[in-house]
Amino acid sequence: MTDDAARHAMKMAKKKAARDKIMATKTDEKGLVIVHTGKGKGKSSAAFNMIFRHIAHERKSAVVQFIKGGMSTGERDLIISHFSELCAFHTMGEGFTWETQDKNRDTEMAQAAWAKAKELILDESNHMVLLDEINIALRYDYIDIKDVVAFLQNEKPFMTHVVLTGRNADASLIEMADLVTEMELVKHPFRSGIKAQIGVEF
Repeated sequence: MTDDAARHAMKMAKKKAARDKIMATKTDEKGLVIVHTGKGKGKSSAAFNMIFRHIAHERKSAVVQFIKGGMSTGERDLIISHFSELCAFHTMGEGFTWETQDKNRDTEMAQAAWAKAKELILDESNHMVLLDEINIALRYDYIDIKDVVAFLQNEKPFMTHVVLTGRNADASLIEMADLVTEMELVKHPFRSGIKAQIGVEF
């Protein structure tokens, strides 16, 4: 072994020992409140990846879509056609608010979606529940943020993971969550005139 390789091996051994020491202290488990927010692409995509992990481990999960309407998406079509016994899928919105242009109807649909979300979260057979684009419904006051935070703090089963996606997550939601990721927009093809494309956006 060369001197350079020996130094590298020693450095990595020290790193491993330090890492193992840290990992030995991480023994607790709990259901997490996870928030994906920010202007960048990938909030729902990352959340669906966790849903697919649950499916791969044959653990029940559920999805409630708060804003997206009836358009076909790859995630929804795959789950409904192949994994409906492992993941309940509820598209409760009727499209983005600038498309519906009906605040009363949007509020009514968001309230129904939140009622369904609470039902699914309280069902302890669901290991994870994804609330897709709920942050948009909260931002427009279709749902009371205080009600959402209080429910997640006081009524969510201890081992159930709940994922909330969408831009402009409320500060109180960020504060109470266990894991928050903000997707930062660096560059997006939409700004160059490229439309949403199959397999990338939906």
